[in-house]
Amino acid sequence: MWAELLPVGRSAASGGYRRFAWSSADAECRDWFEGQARARGLTYELDRNGNQWAWLGDPQGPGAVVTGSHLDSVPDGGAYDGPLGVVSSFAALDELRARGTELARPLAIVNFGDEEGARFGVACIGSRLTAGVLSPGAAFELRDADGVRLPDAMERAGHDPAAIGADGDRLARIGAFVELHVEQGRHLAEDRPVGVASAIWPHGRWRFDFHGEANHAGTTRIEDRRDPMLTYANTVLTARKKARLAGALATFGKVAVEPNGTNAIASLVRGWLDSRAADEPTLTALVAEIERAAAERGDRDGVRVELTRESYTPVVDFDGPLRDRLARVIGGDGGAAPVLPTGAGHDAGILASAVPTAMLFVRNPSGVSHSPAEHAEEADCLAGVAALADVLEDLACQ
Repeated sequence: MWAELLPVGRSAASGGYRRFAWSSADAECRDWFEGQARARGLTYELDRNGNQWAWLGDPQGPGAVVTGSHLDSVPDGGAYDGPLGVVSSFAALDELRARGTELARPLAIVNFGDEEGARFGVACIGSRLTAGVLSPGAAFELRDADGVRLPDAMERAGHDPAAIGADGDRLARIGAFVELHVEQGRHLAEDRPVGVASAIWPHGRWRFDFHGEANHAGTTRIEDRRDPMLTYANTVLTARKKARLAGALATFGKVAVEPNGTNAIASLVRGWLDSRAADEPTLTALVAEIERAAAERGDRDGVRVELTRESYTPVVDFDGPLRDRLARVIGGDGGAAPVLPTGAGHDAGILASAVPTAMLFVRNPSGVSHSPAEHAEEADCLAGVAALADVLEDLACQ
Protein backbone atom coordinates (compact mmCIF):
# COMPACT_ATOMS: atom_id res chain seq x y z
CA MET A 1 0.00 0.00 0.00
CA TRP A 2 2.74 2.41 0.97
CA ALA A 3 4.64 1.85 -2.27
CA GLU A 4 1.50 2.44 -4.34
CA LEU A 5 0.90 5.84 -2.76
CA LEU A 6 4.48 7.12 -2.80
CA PRO A 7 4.54 8.40 -6.42
CA VAL A 8 1.16 10.13 -6.29
CA GLY A 9 1.45 13.92 -6.36
CA ARG A 10 5.19 13.88 -5.75
CA SER A 11 7.30 16.75 -7.09
CA ALA A 12 10.37 15.64 -9.01
CA ALA A 13 12.07 18.93 -8.12
CA SER A 14 11.56 18.96 -4.35
CA GLY A 15 10.74 15.35 -3.52
CA GLY A 16 7.76 16.67 -1.57
CA TYR A 17 4.05 16.15 -2.16
CA ARG A 18 1.47 18.44 -3.72
CA ARG A 19 -1.77 16.58 -3.13
CA PHE A 20 -4.17 19.50 -2.99
CA ALA A 21 -7.92 19.16 -2.51
CA TRP A 22 -9.98 18.31 -5.59
CA SER A 23 -6.88 18.18 -7.83
CA SER A 24 -5.76 15.35 -10.11
CA ALA A 25 -3.38 14.09 -7.41
CA ASP A 26 -6.23 14.12 -4.91
CA ALA A 27 -8.35 12.13 -7.38
CA GLU A 28 -5.59 9.50 -7.64
CA CYS A 29 -5.48 9.21 -3.86
CA ARG A 30 -9.25 8.85 -3.74
CA ASP A 31 -9.18 6.15 -6.40
CA TRP A 32 -6.55 4.33 -4.35
CA PHE A 33 -8.72 4.50 -1.21
CA GLU A 34 -11.78 3.18 -3.03
CA GLY A 35 -9.70 0.38 -4.52
CA GLN A 36 -8.40 -0.66 -1.09
CA ALA A 37 -11.94 -0.70 0.28
CA ARG A 38 -13.39 -2.77 -2.53
CA ALA A 39 -10.46 -5.20 -2.57
CA ARG A 40 -11.32 -6.06 1.05
CA GLY A 41 -15.03 -6.45 0.40
CA LEU A 42 -15.85 -3.35 2.44
CA THR A 43 -18.86 -1.15 1.79
CA TYR A 44 -17.55 1.99 0.09
CA GLU A 45 -19.29 5.31 0.61
CA LEU A 46 -18.67 8.94 -0.41
CA ASP A 47 -20.49 11.30 1.93
CA ARG A 48 -22.08 14.65 1.14
CA ASN A 49 -18.90 16.54 2.07
CA GLY A 50 -16.56 14.48 -0.08
CA ASN A 51 -15.16 12.32 2.72
CA GLN A 52 -14.58 8.66 1.85
CA TRP A 53 -15.71 5.78 4.08
CA ALA A 54 -15.02 2.05 3.99
CA TRP A 55 -17.32 0.00 6.24
CA LEU A 56 -17.03 -3.46 7.75
CA GLY A 57 -20.48 -4.16 9.13
CA ASP A 58 -23.65 -2.12 8.85
CA PRO A 59 -22.95 1.56 8.02
CA GLN A 60 -26.28 2.42 9.64
CA GLY A 61 -25.53 0.50 12.82
CA PRO A 62 -24.97 2.27 16.15
CA GLY A 63 -21.77 2.66 18.12
CA ALA A 64 -19.40 2.35 15.17
CA VAL A 65 -15.65 2.43 15.77
CA VAL A 66 -13.99 4.64 13.15
CA THR A 67 -10.34 5.14 12.30
CA GLY A 68 -8.48 6.89 9.49
CA SER A 69 -6.94 10.25 8.64
CA HIS A 70 -6.36 12.17 5.38
CA LEU A 71 -4.44 11.84 2.10
CA ASP A 72 -3.96 15.47 1.03
CA SER A 73 -0.77 17.43 1.75
CA VAL A 74 0.69 20.85 2.38
CA PRO A 75 2.82 22.29 -0.45
CA ASP A 76 5.90 20.06 -0.73
CA GLY A 77 4.84 18.10 2.34
CA GLY A 78 6.11 14.74 3.53
CA ALA A 79 4.86 11.25 2.78
CA TYR A 80 3.68 10.40 6.30
CA ASP A 81 1.45 13.27 7.41
CA GLY A 82 -2.02 11.85 6.83
CA PRO A 83 -1.31 8.82 4.62
CA LEU A 84 0.36 6.92 7.48
CA GLY A 85 -2.97 6.97 9.34
CA VAL A 86 -4.99 5.77 6.35
CA VAL A 87 -2.55 3.04 5.32
CA SER A 88 -2.20 1.89 8.94
CA SER A 89 -5.99 1.68 9.25
CA PHE A 90 -6.27 -0.75 6.34
CA ALA A 91 -3.27 -2.69 7.66
CA ALA A 92 -4.81 -2.86 11.14
CA LEU A 93 -8.02 -4.24 9.65
CA ASP A 94 -5.95 -6.88 7.84
CA GLU A 95 -4.33 -7.74 11.16
CA LEU A 96 -7.68 -8.12 12.89
CA ARG A 97 -8.88 -10.46 10.16
CA ALA A 98 -5.65 -12.47 10.43
CA ARG A 99 -6.35 -12.84 14.16
CA GLY A 100 -9.86 -14.05 13.43
CA THR A 101 -11.33 -11.21 15.45
CA GLU A 102 -15.12 -11.09 15.54
CA LEU A 103 -16.38 -7.54 15.89
CA ALA A 104 -19.47 -6.61 17.87
CA ARG A 105 -19.70 -3.12 16.34
CA PRO A 106 -19.43 -1.68 12.83
CA LEU A 107 -15.90 -0.65 11.91
CA ALA A 108 -15.08 2.10 9.41
CA ILE A 109 -11.99 3.63 7.82
CA VAL A 110 -12.28 7.24 6.69
CA ASN A 111 -10.31 9.59 4.46
CA PHE A 112 -11.29 13.15 5.36
CA GLY A 113 -11.05 15.65 2.51
CA ASP A 114 -8.88 18.77 2.49
CA GLU A 115 -7.43 18.39 5.98
CA GLU A 116 -4.40 20.59 5.34
CA GLY A 117 -6.26 23.55 3.88
CA ALA A 118 -3.42 24.08 1.41
CA ARG A 119 -5.68 25.07 -1.47
CA PHE A 120 -8.56 27.03 0.08
CA GLY A 121 -6.90 28.39 3.23
CA VAL A 122 -9.06 26.63 5.85
CA ALA A 123 -7.83 23.43 7.45
CA CYS A 124 -9.99 20.32 7.95
CA ILE A 125 -12.74 21.38 5.56
CA GLY A 126 -14.19 17.87 5.24
CA SER A 127 -14.47 17.27 8.96
CA ARG A 128 -15.49 20.89 9.70
CA LEU A 129 -18.41 20.63 7.30
CA THR A 130 -19.43 17.26 8.76
CA ALA A 131 -19.33 18.59 12.33
CA GLY A 132 -21.15 21.79 11.41
CA VAL A 133 -18.16 23.93 12.37
CA LEU A 134 -17.94 25.33 8.83
CA SER A 135 -21.23 26.43 7.26
CA PRO A 136 -22.04 25.71 3.61
CA GLY A 137 -22.33 29.45 2.98
CA ALA A 138 -18.84 30.11 4.31
CA ALA A 139 -17.46 27.14 2.39
CA PHE A 140 -18.98 28.40 -0.86
CA GLU A 141 -17.06 31.67 -0.47
CA LEU A 142 -13.66 29.99 -0.20
CA ARG A 143 -11.34 30.53 -3.17
CA ASP A 144 -7.92 29.22 -4.09
CA ALA A 145 -4.96 31.32 -5.29
CA ASP A 146 -6.33 31.26 -8.84
CA GLY A 147 -9.74 32.49 -7.76
CA VAL A 148 -11.46 29.12 -8.14
CA ARG A 149 -14.34 28.71 -5.70
CA LEU A 150 -14.48 25.57 -3.56
CA PRO A 151 -17.87 24.41 -4.94
CA ASP A 152 -16.61 24.88 -8.50
CA ALA A 153 -13.51 22.80 -7.74
CA MET A 154 -15.67 20.07 -6.23
CA GLU A 155 -17.96 20.09 -9.24
CA ARG A 156 -15.05 19.88 -11.68
CA ALA A 157 -13.80 16.85 -9.76
CA GLY A 158 -17.17 15.16 -10.16
CA HIS A 159 -18.65 15.85 -6.72
CA ASP A 160 -21.97 17.68 -6.31
CA PRO A 161 -21.46 20.48 -3.75
CA ALA A 162 -25.17 21.18 -3.33
CA ALA A 163 -25.54 18.84 -0.35
CA ILE A 164 -22.50 19.85 1.72
CA GLY A 165 -23.10 20.63 5.37
CA ALA A 166 -23.49 19.24 8.86
CA ASP A 167 -23.98 15.48 9.04
CA GLY A 168 -25.31 14.95 12.53
CA ASP A 169 -26.91 11.59 11.75
CA ARG A 170 -23.56 10.17 10.72
CA LEU A 171 -21.77 11.47 13.79
CA ALA A 172 -24.52 10.10 16.05
CA ARG A 173 -23.74 6.58 14.80
CA ILE A 174 -20.06 6.83 15.77
CA GLY A 175 -19.13 5.46 19.18
CA ALA A 176 -15.43 6.35 18.96
CA PHE A 177 -12.98 7.83 16.46
CA VAL A 178 -9.26 6.99 16.71
CA GLU A 179 -6.79 8.70 14.39
CA LEU A 180 -3.24 7.42 14.01
CA HIS A 181 -0.72 10.04 12.88
CA VAL A 182 3.02 10.46 12.59
CA GLU A 183 4.21 12.62 15.47
CA GLN A 184 5.01 16.17 14.40
CA GLY A 185 7.74 16.79 16.92
CA ARG A 186 10.22 14.72 18.92
CA HIS A 187 8.55 13.95 22.25
CA LEU A 188 8.66 10.20 21.54
CA ALA A 189 12.19 10.19 20.13
CA GLU A 190 13.78 9.04 23.39
CA ASP A 191 10.85 7.02 24.64
CA ARG A 192 8.62 4.49 22.90
CA PRO A 193 7.44 4.10 19.28
CA VAL A 194 3.76 4.84 19.90
CA GLY A 195 2.09 7.37 22.19
CA VAL A 196 -1.37 8.75 22.92
CA ALA A 197 -2.47 12.37 22.46
CA SER A 198 -3.77 14.29 25.44
CA ALA A 199 -4.80 17.56 23.79
CA ILE A 200 -4.38 19.85 20.79
CA TRP A 201 -3.21 23.39 21.44
CA PRO A 202 -5.57 26.16 20.32
CA HIS A 203 -4.42 27.55 16.99
CA GLY A 204 -5.45 29.76 14.12
CA ARG A 205 -4.50 31.59 10.95
CA TRP A 206 -4.49 35.36 10.61
CA ARG A 207 -3.90 37.42 7.46
CA PHE A 208 -2.01 40.68 7.84
CA ASP A 209 -2.44 43.21 5.01
CA PHE A 210 0.26 45.89 4.96
CA HIS A 211 -0.86 48.75 2.66
CA GLY A 212 1.89 51.06 1.46
CA GLU A 213 2.61 53.01 -1.73
CA ALA A 214 4.16 51.64 -4.90
CA ASN A 215 7.08 53.66 -6.19
CA HIS A 216 10.39 53.47 -8.02
CA ALA A 217 13.13 51.64 -6.13
CA GLY A 218 15.89 53.70 -7.75
CA THR A 219 14.50 57.22 -7.53
CA THR A 220 12.36 57.45 -4.39
CA ARG A 221 14.17 58.97 -1.43
CA ILE A 222 14.24 56.87 1.75
CA GLU A 223 12.37 59.54 3.68
CA ASP A 224 9.63 59.67 1.01
CA ARG A 225 8.86 55.96 1.03
CA ARG A 226 5.82 54.16 2.42
CA ASP A 227 7.29 50.68 2.18
CA PRO A 228 5.06 47.91 3.55
CA MET A 229 7.90 45.41 3.32
CA LEU A 230 9.63 47.12 6.24
CA THR A 231 6.52 46.85 8.41
CA TYR A 232 6.05 43.24 7.40
CA ALA A 233 9.67 42.33 8.16
CA ASN A 234 9.52 43.98 11.56
CA THR A 235 6.27 42.16 12.33
CA VAL A 236 7.84 38.79 11.50
CA LEU A 237 10.72 39.45 13.91
CA THR A 238 8.37 40.77 16.59
CA ALA A 239 6.12 37.71 16.30
CA ARG A 240 9.08 35.39 16.88
CA LYS A 241 10.26 37.35 19.93
CA LYS A 242 6.84 37.63 21.57
CA ALA A 243 6.05 33.96 20.94
CA ARG A 244 9.32 32.90 22.56
CA LEU A 245 8.60 35.05 25.62
CA ALA A 246 5.07 33.60 25.88
CA GLY A 247 6.19 29.97 25.46
CA ALA A 248 4.03 29.83 22.32
CA LEU A 249 4.50 29.57 18.56
CA ALA A 250 4.12 32.18 15.82
CA THR A 251 5.07 31.63 12.19
CA PHE A 252 4.79 33.71 9.04
CA GLY A 253 5.10 30.99 6.42
CA LYS A 254 3.25 32.51 3.47
CA VAL A 255 3.59 35.93 1.86
CA ALA A 256 2.23 37.67 -1.25
CA VAL A 257 3.61 40.95 -2.60
CA GLU A 258 2.16 43.47 -5.05
CA PRO A 259 3.32 44.46 -7.61
CA ASN A 260 6.17 42.04 -6.83
CA GLY A 261 8.82 43.76 -8.94
CA THR A 262 12.54 43.79 -8.17
CA ASN A 263 12.87 47.50 -8.91
CA ALA A 264 9.58 48.55 -7.33
CA ILE A 265 8.61 49.45 -3.80
CA ALA A 266 5.64 47.27 -2.90
CA SER A 267 2.15 48.69 -2.60
CA LEU A 268 0.86 45.73 -0.60
CA VAL A 269 2.44 42.94 1.40
CA ARG A 270 0.09 40.24 2.60
CA GLY A 271 1.47 37.84 5.22
CA TRP A 272 -0.23 34.88 6.88
CA LEU A 273 0.42 34.19 10.55
CA ASP A 274 0.03 30.73 12.05
CA SER A 275 0.01 30.92 15.83
CA ARG A 276 -0.46 28.32 18.57
CA ALA A 277 -0.25 28.20 22.35
CA ALA A 278 -0.95 25.87 25.25
CA ASP A 279 -4.10 27.79 26.21
CA GLU A 280 -6.50 30.24 24.63
CA PRO A 281 -5.76 33.32 26.79
CA THR A 282 -2.07 33.06 25.90
CA LEU A 283 -2.86 32.73 22.20
CA THR A 284 -5.32 35.64 22.23
CA ALA A 285 -2.87 37.89 24.03
CA LEU A 286 -0.02 36.91 21.72
CA VAL A 287 -1.89 37.73 18.51
CA ALA A 288 -3.08 41.02 20.02
CA GLU A 289 0.52 41.96 20.86
CA ILE A 290 1.68 41.14 17.35
CA GLU A 291 -1.16 43.18 15.87
CA ARG A 292 -0.37 46.14 18.14
CA ALA A 293 3.33 46.03 17.27
CA ALA A 294 2.51 45.86 13.55
CA ALA A 295 0.21 48.89 13.79
CA GLU A 296 2.80 50.90 15.75
CA ARG A 297 5.52 50.13 13.22
CA GLY A 298 3.07 50.87 10.40
CA ASP A 299 2.48 54.36 11.80
CA ARG A 300 6.23 55.00 11.64
CA ASP A 301 6.49 53.65 8.09
CA GLY A 302 3.36 55.31 6.71
CA VAL A 303 1.78 51.90 6.25
CA ARG A 304 -1.79 50.92 7.08
CA VAL A 305 -2.19 47.48 8.70
CA GLU A 306 -5.33 45.35 8.56
CA LEU A 307 -5.81 42.02 10.35
CA THR A 308 -8.28 39.30 9.32
CA ARG A 309 -8.76 36.07 11.25
CA GLU A 310 -9.22 33.35 8.64
CA SER A 311 -9.61 30.33 10.91
CA TYR A 312 -9.48 29.43 14.57
CA THR A 313 -9.64 26.17 16.51
CA PRO A 314 -10.00 26.31 20.30
CA VAL A 315 -8.15 23.98 22.63
CA VAL A 316 -9.14 20.33 22.26
CA ASP A 317 -8.93 18.01 25.24
CA PHE A 318 -9.41 14.48 23.97
CA ASP A 319 -11.94 12.25 25.70
CA GLY A 320 -10.34 11.37 29.03
CA PRO A 321 -11.69 7.84 29.57
CA LEU A 322 -10.98 6.91 25.95
CA ARG A 323 -7.47 8.38 26.11
CA ASP A 324 -6.66 6.47 29.30
CA ARG A 325 -8.11 3.29 27.85
CA LEU A 326 -5.89 3.53 24.78
CA ALA A 327 -2.82 4.21 26.92
CA ARG A 328 -3.50 1.04 28.91
CA VAL A 329 -4.25 -1.10 25.85
CA ILE A 330 -1.09 -0.22 23.96
CA GLY A 331 1.06 0.06 27.07
CA GLY A 332 0.95 -3.68 27.66
CA ASP A 333 3.22 -5.09 30.34
CA GLY A 334 5.35 -1.95 30.19
CA GLY A 335 2.63 0.15 31.80
CA ALA A 336 0.62 2.92 30.22
CA ALA A 337 1.89 4.38 26.95
CA PRO A 338 3.30 7.93 26.85
CA VAL A 339 0.62 10.63 26.77
CA LEU A 340 1.56 13.93 25.14
CA PRO A 341 -0.01 17.13 23.78
CA THR A 342 0.47 18.48 20.26
CA GLY A 343 0.42 21.84 18.59
CA ALA A 344 -0.80 20.41 15.28
CA GLY A 345 -4.44 20.40 14.24
CA HIS A 346 -6.18 17.23 13.07
CA ASP A 347 -9.59 16.01 11.96
CA ALA A 348 -9.78 14.22 15.31
CA GLY A 349 -9.68 17.61 16.98
CA ILE A 350 -12.62 18.86 14.92
CA LEU A 351 -14.75 15.80 15.71
CA ALA A 352 -13.89 15.82 19.43
CA SER A 353 -16.82 18.10 20.31
CA ALA A 354 -19.32 15.61 18.86
CA VAL A 355 -17.72 12.16 19.18
CA PRO A 356 -15.45 10.46 21.76
CA THR A 357 -12.11 10.94 20.02
CA ALA A 358 -8.50 9.90 20.56
CA MET A 359 -5.18 9.90 18.70
CA LEU A 360 -2.15 7.65 18.46
CA PHE A 361 1.24 9.08 17.51
CA VAL A 362 4.01 7.12 15.79
CA ARG A 363 7.56 8.17 16.60
CA ASN A 364 9.27 10.64 14.26
CA PRO A 365 13.04 10.40 14.89
CA SER A 366 13.91 13.84 13.53
CA GLY A 367 10.71 15.62 14.49
CA VAL A 368 10.56 17.16 11.00
CA SER A 369 7.12 17.45 9.41
CA HIS A 370 5.45 19.40 6.58
CA SER A 371 8.68 18.76 4.69
CA PRO A 372 10.05 16.13 2.29
CA ALA A 373 12.40 15.12 5.13
CA GLU A 374 9.48 13.88 7.26
CA HIS A 375 10.17 10.27 8.26
CA ALA A 376 9.23 7.35 10.47
CA GLU A 377 11.12 4.08 10.71
CA GLU A 378 9.39 1.01 9.27
CA ALA A 379 9.63 -0.81 12.59
CA ASP A 380 7.86 2.07 14.33
CA CYS A 381 5.17 2.19 11.63
CA LEU A 382 4.54 -1.54 12.12
CA ALA A 383 4.37 -0.96 15.88
CA GLY A 384 1.74 1.69 15.14
CA VAL A 385 -0.29 -0.78 13.08
CA ALA A 386 -0.15 -3.36 15.88
CA ALA A 387 -1.15 -0.74 18.46
CA LEU A 388 -4.04 0.46 16.31
CA ALA A 389 -5.22 -3.11 15.78
CA ASP A 390 -5.15 -3.72 19.54
CA VAL A 391 -7.15 -0.56 20.14
CA LEU A 392 -9.74 -1.33 17.47
CA GLU A 393 -10.12 -4.85 18.81
CA ASP A 394 -10.62 -3.56 22.33
CA LEU A 395 -13.20 -0.97 21.25
CA ALA A 396 -15.13 -2.90 18.61
CA CYS A 397 -15.43 -6.27 20.36
CA GLN A 398 -17.44 -5.01 23.32
